[in-house]
Amino acid sequence: MIEARRLHILRAVADHRTVTAAAAALYLTPSAVSQQLAALEQETGHRLVERGAKGVRLTPAGEILLSHTNAVLAQLERAEAELAAYSSGAAGTVTVASFATGIVLVVAPAVARLAESAPGIRIRVQDAEGDASLPMVLDRQVDVAVAVEYRGAPPADDPRLAHVPLYAEPFDAVVPVGHRLADAAEVPLAELAKDCWIGPYPGNPCHDVVVLACENAGFQPRMEHSSDDFRAVVALASADAGVALVPRSALRGMDLARVVVRPVDGTPPTRRVFAAVRRGAEEHPLIRPVLDALSAVAPM
Repeated sequence: MIEARRLHILRAVADHRTVTAAAAALYLTPSAVSQQLAALEQETGHRLVERGAKGVRLTPAGEILLSHTNAVLAQLERAEAELAAYSSGAAGTVTVASFATGIVLVVAPAVARLAESAPGIRIRVQDAEGDASLPMVLDRQVDVAVAVEYRGAPPADDPRLAHVPLYAEPFDAVVPVGHRLADAAEVPLAELAKDCWIGPYPGNPCHDVVVLACENAGFQPRMEHSSDDFRAVVALASADAGVALVPRSALRGMDLARVVVRPVDGTPPTRRVFAAVRRGAEEHPLIRPVLDALSAVAPM
C-alpha cells in the first residue's frame, strides 16, 4: 500500500530538484526525505529517482507515479474539503501569501469583508513575491497564493493547482521630470531603448513583464539599478537615475513630484493577478469564502 505522505515527498523532490531543497520546504531533514523515498521505492517495487551532480531527477517509473500523485493528492484535498463541510467547518485559519501590492489591493479588503461575512475564518497574511508564493502553496506552507503570471509559472491547467483570475493592471512609464519624453501624452517604449533603466531583480515576475515589453519593442533594457521595492524605483527615477515601468496600483500614494507618469503607447505591458490553491481544495469550506472574497473585491 502506497502512503500518501510519501507521494507528497515525491512531488516536492520533483518540484525542487534536490533532496535538500525539498527537505527544507517540507520542514524535514534530508535524511528523512531520503528514507521516505527509499520506502516508497520499496512499496512500488521500482526505482523512482536518480541522483546526479546537478541534483535529483525522476526515473520513467517515477514520472508515471508523479502523474498519478497529482490526481491522488487533489482527490485527498477534495475529501478533506467534504469532511470539513460535513462538520460545518465554519471556523479556522487560512494562510494567504501575496506580493505587497496584492495585499493592499485585494487581500486587505478581503480580510475586512470576511470579518463581516465569515467572522469564524481567521486570515493570516504573509508577504511573498508571486514566484515564491506558488511553491509555498504546493509545499503546504500556505493555503492560498495571490500571484502574478510570469515566464515559467505553472499554467492555469496545472494538475497541482486551481487558479482563480482576479485582475489585470497595466504598467505605466515613469520618467524624470526633465526627460525628453516628459511632455508626451503616451510613451513609445522603443524611444527608451538607449536610456538607463530601473527595475526589479531577475526572478521577480514584474522583471519578466518589463523585459518582455522591451523585447517586444525591439530592445533589451539596460538595467542600471535594481530594487523589488517600487518606492525605491520611483525615488531613483526622481533622482534622474533612469526610467522605469511600474504597475499602476503600485504608484498610489507615492511622492511623484519629481517624475512624470505616462501610459505606454499601444498595448501596455500588463500583469495578470490570480489566486491559487492546491487542486481539490478550492471547495474547502474555509478556503472557498476566501477565494470568493478575493474575487469580490478585485478591481474590474
